[in-house]
Amino acid sequence: MGPMADKPADALILFGITGDLAKRRLFPALYHMAEDDLLDMPVIGVSRSPEDSDSLRRRARIAVEASGVEVDESAFERLGSRLSHVPGDYQDSSTFDAIKEQVGDRECTVSYLAIPPSLFDDVIKGLAAVGLHHNGRVVVEKPFGRDTASAEELNEIIHRHYPEERVYRIDHFLGKEALQNLMVFRFSNTILEPVWNRHYISGVQITMSESFGVEGRGAFYDSVGALRDVVQNHLLVMMALLAMEPPVSEHPDALRDERVKVLRATKSLEPDDVVTAQYSGYRDEPGVDPRSATETYFAGRFEIDSWRWAGVPWVIRTGKGLASTVTEAVVEFRRPPRLLFGGRMAPGPNRLRFQSKPRDVIVLSMQAKRPGPAIVSEPVTLDLDYGDNRAESQDAYERLLHDALYGDQSLFARVDGVMEAWRVVAPVVDSPREPFPYERGSAGPAEADALVADWEWLT
Repeated sequence: MGPMADKPADALILFGITGDLAKRRLFPALYHMAEDDLLDMPVIGVSRSPEDSDSLRRRARIAVEASGVEVDESAFERLGSRLSHVPGDYQDSSTFDAIKEQVGDRECTVSYLAIPPSLFDDVIKGLAAVGLHHNGRVVVEKPFGRDTASAEELNEIIHRHYPEERVYRIDHFLGKEALQNLMVFRFSNTILEPVWNRHYISGVQITMSESFGVEGRGAFYDSVGALRDVVQNHLLVMMALLAMEPPVSEHPDALRDERVKVLRATKSLEPDDVVTAQYSGYRDEPGVDPRSATETYFAGRFEIDSWRWAGVPWVIRTGKGLASTVTEAVVEFRRPPRLLFGGRMAPGPNRLRFQSKPRDVIVLSMQAKRPGPAIVSEPVTLDLDYGDNRAESQDAYERLLHDALYGDQSLFARVDGVMEAWRVVAPVVDSPREPFPYERGSAGPAEADALVADWEWLT
């Protein structure tokens, strides 16, 4: 690892500072960092907008207020005093000369590319031309390519000037409090380890369903679809966190090593492992091709071919326009090996549910005697409900932006993990099928039931 790889940054360069991501996520995250005195560096915003630095500060103020926080004037002043704007075209060398002038003699810059991947080449070349790649780090947003070939091309562009140890691929899902807690819950409770394997777990289901549609993002979503939008990244990450071995150390790569091992052991999908579908009316959404074959629903049955998990089905399901908005993982344990009390009682399986939407809860479903004269069991639950206790928790972008500035790659995607995830889904990406239809407000297409024909949906 190079001498600057884990050194705190001394300047932040934000490309795409006038874009939607900056408005919704980055300005509020920067404000909270300033509020916590964790932003002791200039923040240089870059965009094609001609506005000056004062206009950018007003834009930041509007974004912070829109996030719902009550603005602390001294905290915002700390952010505003560090914020400046460099307008210009990303193909114009003078833009990067102006950035270099703003950076001055600072040695460890972090360049955050909140821009389309098609612009990465121009920006990275421009940064290298003025020497800002030396000792600097680069943060890139998902999607990390559209398929294996495009992901390889993006990595090649980035690696021309930034070694992997200074590349931060940000997936905000990994920065979420619920995902952090999933890891802590797994590895801090000794009672789980003896049963966390194929001998005791019959299957795992991961669900990310949304009751709303594309909500005005039709043009973007139609170019991506459910598989690329959340499965290849967010939900495979969730699967990896549930399935991985304990990290061997606190080194940032130790956690990433274990996530990658899970993906490496995951079999590539076959077409019969997957059902894709599209909600009725999707093709009428603004920005959507009237003949679109983009899936708004994806369900797939995965298998992790490792000693711990061989033979255990992992079913991942996501969709828009469904009956409810739910994000959760449900681990189902095997049923008791025989009927109890002379065959009069057949207890159901225990289930452990990690849910972040609509409630932030962890629920363990057990079996206990039903009150009354009969000796029969019924499910009882042990709930850990965080309620409002997470109000003070860090936003995902604040956590990840802080980690990038301070050189901690633990919660960022590594190149081998990205490529393994694309390898897993490649057969489906490379050979798309016409999606099945389903009605808005439903549970999704009936065809997906075949993926749990020997089981049942747990959500």
